[in-house]
Amino acid sequence: MVQEVTKAKSDGSGGEGDIKYSLSDIPLKRVYTADDLKGWDPAVDLAAPGQFPYTRGIHDNMYRGKVWTMRQFAGFGGPEETNARFKYLLSQGQTGLSTAFDLPTLMGYNSDDPKSHGEVGVCGVAIDSLEDIEILYKDLPLDKVSTSMTINGPAVIIFCMFLANAQNRGVDLKKLNGTLQNDIFKEYIAQKTYLLPPRPALKLIQDMMVFCTREVPRWNTISVSGYHIREAGATAIQELAFTLADGFAYVDAGIEAGLQIDDFVPRLSFFFNAHIDFFEEIAKYRAARRIWARRMRDHYGAKDERSWKLRFHTQTAGCTLTAPQPENNIVRTAIEALAGVLGGTQSLHTNSMDEVLGLPTEKAAHIALRTQQIIAHETGVTAVVDPLAGSYYVEWLTNQMEDGANEYFRKIEEVGGVMAGIEKGFFVKEIADAAYRFQQKLDSDEFRFIGLNSFKEEAPGQKIEILKIGMEYENRQRERLTALRARRDQAAVSAALDRLHTSLKAGDQQSFELILEAVKTYATLGEICDVMRSVWGGYREPAVI
Repeated sequence: MVQEVTKAKSDGSGGEGDIKYSLSDIPLKRVYTADDLKGWDPAVDLAAPGQFPYTRGIHDNMYRGKVWTMRQFAGFGGPEETNARFKYLLSQGQTGLSTAFDLPTLMGYNSDDPKSHGEVGVCGVAIDSLEDIEILYKDLPLDKVSTSMTINGPAVIIFCMFLANAQNRGVDLKKLNGTLQNDIFKEYIAQKTYLLPPRPALKLIQDMMVFCTREVPRWNTISVSGYHIREAGATAIQELAFTLADGFAYVDAGIEAGLQIDDFVPRLSFFFNAHIDFFEEIAKYRAARRIWARRMRDHYGAKDERSWKLRFHTQTAGCTLTAPQPENNIVRTAIEALAGVLGGTQSLHTNSMDEVLGLPTEKAAHIALRTQQIIAHETGVTAVVDPLAGSYYVEWLTNQMEDGANEYFRKIEEVGGVMAGIEKGFFVKEIADAAYRFQQKLDSDEFRFIGLNSFKEEAPGQKIEILKIGMEYENRQRERLTALRARRDQAAVSAALDRLHTSLKAGDQQSFELILEAVKTYATLGEICDVMRSVWGGYREPAVI
């Protein structure tokens, strides 16, 4: 999608003098030729699919060998309702699970905490203890289906509950396959569901990386997420640069924790947004693979090719969904999903048309899943690997994305790195400025958003069904917590929490094992988070102007 910045010719044909820009403000010419790729070497910058630097994809066969994982995000109400939605989606052809959690869970509060009132189960599933996880994944083959959990601040606690449930069911941890988002950097940069100051939060992630490298080797310990950075208002170049910079910082953290690079980097995955500027998004994914491969091999000295290969999940853009004319969102989602596929994603979530209004209804989720299946099985795009390779425009735009990201890497280094950039408010200001510029374009109609500021309808269209979450879920969670506290071994809970408190204060590497021990006693999420807050306190981000 491009925006007209100067007035077009009166005959509407558009001419050489019309200036157009990509969504990231990259100026675009009318046509691209070989002259725009001077110095570009296809053997070095492109290569074949499955070969370094993986511009054309990380597998030589790509979707001819296996179609991407269709991983629809699901979570609402209590664990019973979300378990039923998981089973429905699997019955309809979904191939992986993706779990959304409610706001109290994301913030580390129990459902009966006063701060949780009115939010329980509203934007995802409510999880308070191991008991809820047992219900959430009941009857699901944990060692056969890939499971993703989108949670960050208390991610290690929820993951410990997942592991404890697997162990209780006799599942070998070494067979578990899935992804924990667990990207705390992007929480401070964009989403803001953090619990603790950045440095101790990173320490928890380091301890988990050490444990999983040894005990859960098939699990992706961090899904480095640009999605929420983009949703906060970043451009495609900012999303690319900030996400990869976060990834480099996690590599540094793993090395600092004593891990060998090729032992843990293959278990880092990425999560990108699929926005509406079709070619810019495709170029972003291609540039991401190339940048990561070169940095891992040439800067960090990784020897294992798996460390060079950037694997990523894609979700279509929530920020492009409109409340007016919501059926238009089906079209937007299809276009964005196609960009993710042509960009070489490994898994994909397609947003439902009603997500701008509430959580997806079963019908809307069904349409979103069918969107992926139509792309996979009807369009023919899976037959040829990277069919856009060699396009003058696509290759030029990929170079532009890479150059823009490299310029941001220099700025981040000047600030002092990712952690310093968070503490100084660098990322927040960059994204806020970009969001403001885009809002100005919307307000001036420079950017045309169909149904919102262009082709508006005076009379509202047909109303669509909205999934409403009532207080019954909160009441049930409260009752479940009361019953749990009455029957659990309180002495064992207190002892486990005391051991965790001592470990956190000492700063040793036992935190993950001790959290796992605590959840097995049915200590609640809120109780464990309270121990962490008592040791490290909370966090208030710096104000930026």
